[in-house]
Amino acid sequence: MSAAKAKRIRLLLVDDHEVVRVGLRTVLHNRHGITVVGEAGSKAAAVREAKRLRPDVVLMDVRLPDGSGIEACRDILASHPTTRIIYLTSFTDDESVLAAVLAGAQGYVIKDIDSDLLIRSIRTVSNGQSILNPALTQRALSWIKAWPAQAGPVRGFSLSHQEERVLALVAEGLTNKEIATAMQLSDKTVKNYLFNMFQKLRISRRAQAAAIFVKRQA
Repeated sequence: MSAAKAKRIRLLLVDDHEVVRVGLRTVLHNRHGITVVGEAGSKAAAVREAKRLRPDVVLMDVRLPDGSGIEACRDILASHPTTRIIYLTSFTDDESVLAAVLAGAQGYVIKDIDSDLLIRSIRTVSNGQSILNPALTQRALSWIKAWPAQAGPVRGFSLSHQEERVLALVAEGLTNKEIATAMQLSDKTVKNYLFNMFQKLRISRRAQAAAIFVKRQA
């Protein structure tokens, strides 16, 4: 099918660096049926522009200055469940990718991707397919299913209010430093909360904590 006859894709770009957005617009706009309909440099702007523009696909970074792209993804999909989300990021750790899976994103690609592959990825996701790593997706679902609906602390301990807040922010894919900033705490205090929380929940990875949080919200 020619580009002229291909389905038109309305794309929203979300990245806190203007030079990245300019580069992406230059590469993507009016190529292979893609039209860049807007840009955003923050989580709040991403949610606002998605509501205003109703794009088919949002290409978004995981880290944003006023929150996480994970949280933005959840907010956008809550209002517009047919919108497709692709993360374009430099973060490759399991926790970030798992958080994307749990948030409902359909794609996760790294910023060193070449332009032709990025265009194909956008078209693939727009057509209803996923470009998430199947093994990682299965791991995320397995972790969620492994925890009962009332999964919680063990040995008679309960999570404190602050530990519950940390758990929620971990599920958003935030780093220790970002959690510390959000809660106005020191990095060391956040590490202590995480250590205590992991001991109570008998887990060893942030991704497991995210799975527990998501299961409890279901």
